[in-house]
Amino acid sequence: MNIEKIKEKVKKKEYYFTLHSEKERQNDNLLISEVLDAIESGIIIEDYGDTGRGEACLVAGYTKQGKPIHIICGELRDNIAIITVYIPSPPKFKNIYERE
Repeated sequence: MNIEKIKEKVKKKEYYFTLHSEKERQNDNLLISEVLDAIESGIIIEDYGDTGRGEACLVAGYTKQGKPIHIICGELRDNIAIITVYIPSPPKFKNIYERE
């Protein structure tokens, strides 16, 4: 996947949140606007290739207020699927860009 394509699709509103991502977003008290900000400022830090359901990648970015967010994105029928979102934290992540 390509970060510029993801950002372009999000700007055109060609994206959707999966049910799982909605639950995770709410669990971390993240606003939709914060997730979209993080995509806009984000970079791809992991590429998962074809997972059997298509390509996916992990985007790391910050909200306008500086909150770090991870977003796993996929592509489905010319739309970006926001598969899950969360705030990265130890013990899995050393920082927003590095796993422990």
